[in-house]
Amino acid sequence: MFRIIKNKFSYQFKELDHFPLTFIFSLRQAKDMRKKDNLISFLEKLNPSANRLVIAKCLHSSKVVLVESGFKKEEIFYCDSLVTQDKRTALAIFTADCLSIFLYDLKNEAIGLIHAGWRSTKEEIVFKTIKIMKDKFFTKAGDLFVGFGPAIRNCCYEVGEEFKRFFSSKYLSKRRGKLYFDLVKINRDRLISCGVKKERIYDCAFCTSCYNDILFSFRKEADTAGRIVSLAMLH
Repeated sequence: MFRIIKNKFSYQFKELDHFPLTFIFSLRQAKDMRKKDNLISFLEKLNPSANRLVIAKCLHSSKVVLVESGFKKEEIFYCDSLVTQDKRTALAIFTADCLSIFLYDLKNEAIGLIHAGWRSTKEEIVFKTIKIMKDKFFTKAGDLFVGFGPAIRNCCYEVGEEFKRFFSSKYLSKRRGKLYFDLVKINRDRLISCGVKKERIYDCAFCTSCYNDILFSFRKEADTAGRIVSLAMLH
């Protein structure tokens, strides 16, 4: 489903290679993407390169920002979702267990990039992002292509009993007396309920905890964990 590029520094969706866009996420070998030198080096590996970088400084909220055409080389917005039609503008989010969700509207040439942790998932960030894309770009959910980046999966995402107040039992499982949350399944189901076709949802299927040798995981590394960058860009 994925192909390795640039000497194992990153992964991208091979199913979307024929479209004029870049959907990509970094691997551990590319180092901590919060450090500017590492991020710049990573961006320089993209072809075509970005003219502009827009970073979501995540709040674990449901705030969505519309990125319009601009002239600043780098901008930071405090939000958990970015959407744009501006070409050669790279949208970026940082994760270390949370799920990155890439959205592509082929018909209206628009993209979205979501930081879906459990809090933003609780606040229904997928629904809100698609609504903004409908309102601003006339996006129809049935036309979207979606990619799921790496995230901590149901196999490893142990949570507290309070999660039963926030999420249906459909997304919670009990094993050996411990409760686990399926962050990916709930976001997949919400996309499908919006009208996204399930055959157009591509999942890298990497658990950040299980694949900690190639990905960063806050659950495994705590404060020493670096950050993965997910980048979305129209060419």
